[in-house]
Amino acid sequence: MNRARNSRPRVCESALAIYFVYTSALALILPIAGEIRLRALIANVIVITALTWLSTRPEASKWVTIRNLLPLALVMLAYQQMGWFALPHDGIELELAWVQWDKILLNDLGLQSAIEIAGPLLPGLLEILYVLTYLLGPFGIAVITWTGELRRADRFLAIYVLSAILAYALFPYFPSEPPRALFPGEEFPNYDTVFRRFNWWLLAGGGIHTSVFPSGHVSSAFGTAFGLLYALPSHRKLGFTILAIAFGIAVSTVYGRYHYAVDAVAGIAVSLLAFAGCVWLFQRRAS
Repeated sequence: MNRARNSRPRVCESALAIYFVYTSALALILPIAGEIRLRALIANVIVITALTWLSTRPEASKWVTIRNLLPLALVMLAYQQMGWFALPHDGIELELAWVQWDKILLNDLGLQSAIEIAGPLLPGLLEILYVLTYLLGPFGIAVITWTGELRRADRFLAIYVLSAILAYALFPYFPSEPPRALFPGEEFPNYDTVFRRFNWWLLAGGGIHTSVFPSGHVSSAFGTAFGLLYALPSHRKLGFTILAIAFGIAVSTVYGRYHYAVDAVAGIAVSLLAFAGCVWLFQRRAS
């Protein structure tokens, strides 16, 4: 009985399997090239098969490391798949509305001036926080491993993974381009730091053009914070530190013109929904 209980699918594995079933349906429905459709379906069959097989492995086995790391890689695949599904969109009604709210926030309410009051120091820090988003998931697993709380890994991974893939799942319904591309020069930072140039180089090679709503950067950052707070209640200072970093990342996405403010707010909302849903699921599992 203990073996059966330990061998059941993790919440993060179930969430990822459902997501890739969903993207398989998108691949069949969306008017994309046949080559892309085939690539997505083959990848998804492999991923779902691997997740199904891994879910039968006991937690206390040599496979636990793979079960902890594979979800991080699959989140990256989930993001890239949405790039495969990008369709041409001519209308920019959403972006025109969203950028007006940004002008109020950055100019009328003085957010840009407040960030730049000390020169390039805070703008540079925000750009560093933005790039740190990519490291938060692996950092969370490293902390779980370091504290010896591997039995709680699924609590962290479920919230982190679900925060990210819920945002990605919404991309096809809000086709949009980032403000840095659609409104070049408008409300741009007055400081072009080396960290900003690095982020632009990184996005040029790894960014997608499906949607910017909700912000996957923001949702995954807050998912990391909520996941650590839930998985490691004895290390709340660390969780709240990551939460503060997540708020900084949300600000950086708007200030740096990587996202609209509405994208950041939606990203926070998605992560809160993932957090609440995962807590409910784990409570049901424990009952």
